[in-house]
Amino acid sequence: MTSPLSTSLSPTSAAPAASTQANTYTDLNGLAALKNAPTSPATVKAVSEQVEALFLQMMLKSMRDASEAAGEPASNETGMYQDMFDKQVALTLSKRQDLGIARLFERQLGGAQSPGGQAPGGHAAPAAAPLREAKPAPQAASPDSQGRATPTTGANLPERAAEFVQQVLPTIRQAAAALGVNPIGLLAQAALETGWGQRMPRTAEGNSSLNLFGVKAGSEWSGARAVADTVEISGGVAKQSRTAFRAYGSVAESVGDFARLLASSPRYREAITAGADARAYVQSIAKAGYATDPDYANKLNDVLDSGTLRTALGGRLVKL
Repeated sequence: MTSPLSTSLSPTSAAPAASTQANTYTDLNGLAALKNAPTSPATVKAVSEQVEALFLQMMLKSMRDASEAAGEPASNETGMYQDMFDKQVALTLSKRQDLGIARLFERQLGGAQSPGGQAPGGHAAPAAAPLREAKPAPQAASPDSQGRATPTTGANLPERAAEFVQQVLPTIRQAAAALGVNPIGLLAQAALETGWGQRMPRTAEGNSSLNLFGVKAGSEWSGARAVADTVEISGGVAKQSRTAFRAYGSVAESVGDFARLLASSPRYREAITAGADARAYVQSIAKAGYATDPDYANKLNDVLDSGTLRTALGGRLVKL
């Protein structure tokens, strides 16, 4: 049966409006267009991506310089083309992935504050309340994940988030009850991994993978797959790669598979044991290496503290 998410959730490669986006580092028209609406959310996002791209360019240049110092120096022509290539790679990575720099810079430009002020989406956030409702905790574990998830921002984020929560929360609550963890922790993880349902890999046929938790498709997986570009971070160095992810036929399949992974691997036992407290769960799941992103726990806490989550949950928060 086709899930409503298969039509309402967009692919990983969703991009900002062309009017405020430079798709290549030589696109001067795209950069100049940013001056037309300097305070718009789209412009702030585009500028933040450019800043992150500059950081990535510096990192790539340092890597090139280190390689040349250890071997034969490149010719002038080779160096020029490598520099052009690095600039384009940096810009592409800043648009398709998130190292956290663009997100922080976007908050600064947009005037977003920490919990109790403005939420990442630019809407007032209520005072933070403890998320501790749930049951005692059994044991469990989890898959590996890619270091690319980040909260989504935008004017229509509250509406998208509310729709996402409405579609996935019932199934997540069932899985959380079986595991003995707070469903808020699992919900925050699904929101982060998918950008509130807006970024999930698509299959070769163009269908959404409905992979809510970024579960990779290793050699043991015999089901459908969806391949997407990811950024893995190792030793503080980001590396882009093509990664195969598991694809599911429904939200229930996705959540159920994730719960089975949690319940079968000792690697994440501590996360499940602490799972009655959503904050303890996200700290433990990050500490155990669920994602290669070293900022994973902070990003999950950003979701927990966000006005977006609380608005999407509404009165249901007190019932969890």
